Amino acid sequence: MTDTTSTALGAGPAAPPIEAAARAIHVRKSYGTGDAAVTALDDVTVRIPQSRFTAVMGPSGSGKSTLLHCMAGLDKVNAGQIFIGDVELSRLGDRALTRLRRDKVGFVFQAFNLIPTLTAIENITLPLDIAGRAPDRRWLDDIIDAVGLRDRLGHRPGELSGGQQQRVACARALTGRPEIIFADEPTGNLDSRSGAEVLSLLRDSVHDLGQTVVMVTHDPAAAAYSDQVLFLSDGRVVDRMAGPTAEAVLERLKGFEPAGGSTR
Repeated sequence: MTDTTSTALGAGPAAPPIEAAARAIHVRKSYGTGDAAVTALDDVTVRIPQSRFTAVMGPSGSGKSTLLHCMAGLDKVNAGQIFIGDVELSRLGDRALTRLRRDKVGFVFQAFNLIPTLTAIENITLPLDIAGRAPDRRWLDDIIDAVGLRDRLGHRPGELSGGQQQRVACARALTGRPEIIFADEPTGNLDSRSGAEVLSLLRDSVHDLGQTVVMVTHDPAAAAYSDQVLFLSDGRVVDRMAGPTAEAVLERLKGFEPAGGSTR
């Protein structure tokens, strides 16, 4: 039944739904065979809205990192469908999948994954250099200002703090204007102050630049920077929370029983 109440009352039509930047539809993923098989994702269906910051949480073994890796095209599913925009990943060959990850997806990991012999600016523009694309100078300048590292661009990673290195990694992910950024425990190696700087940068990239971010985290304080939290347990999405606070997330996590099996 269609709800026409708002129109009848003169409030006008409902706002159009936010488009999905990525989707997982009835996804299953397991590791191993026979008695040693572990189900990491069990019939997972999720929708990641565009220009929103989504956190993914759950106990160890819940499948949160596996979900991120599958949605980012870094791992293949056993069943179901993964879409980035309107592109179904399972229909792509290896080269096409590589191009999609290069052109439409940004990555930020717990390990900064910077090239130690390159300067900060060379690390930031590296994906574009590999693709043979010139950076949009105005956009690049905006990103450099956003990460607050203009005076450190000529320094190599070993000359930067952990927080500065992770901000370089965030800038690298943003510079190509990807459709979506996947971040796997991006503050896991950082102190609380540096972690807050990185989380603020990711949040601001969503709210100010229209970026879409999906972040796996175990930290309720980190999840509070997001617009919504997806909770996984035993390979299934069991809850969602909009407008999360650290206290509300922590309270929800207390309801989970320890998950056995995989540590993914």
